[in-house]
Amino acid sequence: MAGNVEAPAPVGARPERDPKARGGWRGGARIWEETEQQAKKLRSASDAEQHRKLPKRKIVLLMGYSGKGYHGMQRNVGSSQFKTIEDDLVSALVRSGCIPENHGEDMRKMSFQRCARTDKGVSAAGQVVSLKVWLIDDILEKINGHLPPHIRILGLKRVTGGFNSKNKCDARTYLYMLPTFAFAHKDHDVQDESYRLSADTLRRVNALLACYKGTHNFHNFTSQKGPREASARRYILDMFCEEPFVREGMEFAVIKVKGQSFMTHQIRKMVGLVVAVIKGYAPESLLERSWGEAKVDVPKAPGLGLVLERVHFDKYNQRFGNDGLHEPLDWTQEEAGVAAFKEQHIYPTIISTERQERSMARWLGTLPVHDFDATAHAAAGLGAKAPSPLGDSD
Repeated sequence: MAGNVEAPAPVGARPERDPKARGGWRGGARIWEETEQQAKKLRSASDAEQHRKLPKRKIVLLMGYSGKGYHGMQRNVGSSQFKTIEDDLVSALVRSGCIPENHGEDMRKMSFQRCARTDKGVSAAGQVVSLKVWLIDDILEKINGHLPPHIRILGLKRVTGGFNSKNKCDARTYLYMLPTFAFAHKDHDVQDESYRLSADTLRRVNALLACYKGTHNFHNFTSQKGPREASARRYILDMFCEEPFVREGMEFAVIKVKGQSFMTHQIRKMVGLVVAVIKGYAPESLLERSWGEAKVDVPKAPGLGLVLERVHFDKYNQRFGNDGLHEPLDWTQEEAGVAAFKEQHIYPTIISTERQERSMARWLGTLPVHDFDATAHAAAGLGAKAPSPLGDSD
């Protein structure tokens, strides 16, 4: 019937929505949001469940890193002021899905342990850490994908459940890279980068370094250790200087030292004392005297050239390396990657930093005024120790 037919809406007019319909649309949006949130929770729960089903195993990671710009290896939880290598490592482990987030906040939950606690600015080509992780697919690629290029995971191996990288480590090998003008004699050699190390001087350097081999009391080569403390006695297996080489017009040499363990600043002071003797600022007899009970103020070489090169697990390998269940920790297959990392990230950083900051040259400038007997006088009650020009106090 004509009376019941509605007039058509004018062209361009917006049809009025039924208030109930509008309320229904808003309600539908809420339902959609709630459904999406529930779906996300389910997906998250599913991912967590999937992770829980993955095997959690004790492994070791072979690490390389350039220590410049970092305050050492060990993480200081709750302190964001001083960035460490482990801060970046833990972040990468969490983001790659190897460990849950709360393990990153409390590293004991993943049984984390490092072989060596490298100091501020010190690099590593063969650091080894042990921890428990989820063995996800492509684990190395995923971890490295969340790390900066100057920190790399170079290898991974399964180990026994009770393995602790610090306690199971038999020995550690460090290298110290320095410009050879550090060995230029103060009276009759040029004191700049034009200096070239002679065969005779290299032989004398190695003769002095060989004196460190064996067990000695190194209380003068660290801080807060008394001469009668048993822990100050350390065993050095080998120490020598390799043939020099030239990079970017400057000649460098690498000193290698292998020992069971080292105290804070010990290697830098071992190098510093040999440099002081070779340059003519200290007598050779000071080397042997430094192992006695008398206090000797041993100069500390800069930290820039110090690199943790390798850690050794000989006893572990003898017991488990050939049992058919575990791999030996020798990293033979990773040697090419380690060498490439040193050439790409460690050596260039040491060379460029030495050129820019002249840390070795500036330190050498303090040796003429260094008083090797200053602390001996203080110990004898002959006066207070004068402030060290090196800023050695710990």
